[in-house]
Amino acid sequence: MAVNDRNRFQDKHDLSTRTVAILATDGFEASELTSPMKALTSAGATVHVVSISDTSDTIRGWSDGDWAKETVPVDATVPNAKASTYDALVLPGGVINPDKLRLNKDAVSFVRDFFRDGKPVSAICHGPWMIAEAGAAEGRRMTSWASIRTDLENAGAEWVDESVVVDSGLVTSRSPADLDDFNFKMVEEIAEGVHAGQHA
Repeated sequence: MAVNDRNRFQDKHDLSTRTVAILATDGFEASELTSPMKALTSAGATVHVVSISDTSDTIRGWSDGDWAKETVPVDATVPNAKASTYDALVLPGGVINPDKLRLNKDAVSFVRDFFRDGKPVSAICHGPWMIAEAGAAEGRRMTSWASIRTDLENAGAEWVDESVVVDSGLVTSRSPADLDDFNFKMVEEIAEGVHAGQHA
């Protein structure tokens, strides 16, 4: 992230009182976790990587069609991590990552609780699969990686092909190419706090 990008987040929004969870497991798209994390920390937020209990102390991402060399430390696991501890949630994509998470009832409940409490949720690429699994897509305007469009529409979402879509605290984007727009709106929605339009 360039210096001017850091300044863009620091100058516009102060997240120094916010704690944000990034829910992920092995197989996340590397840039879709690391880039939002940098944007959040640049704005002053405390960021915790939350995973599922059958992962190790670190998780490995996916990059350029293969496993990434770097791993990411896990700070907490569901069900021990509670949505009440956090001000917002980020859901990176990658095909493997959300497909594993949506089969874990504790991870799905964790996501659902953010919507129940009206807290900002940001999801990119295949990450919105978790929103559908949590029963929170109905009536929402969203985007995603194109291949899961039908899944989101079947879950009741209005799907649109845009770089970033904001709907009452819910931020969604299509792919790593949209990360600049995604990060900017993610930080903005987290700064705004609880949104009455969130629901599960």
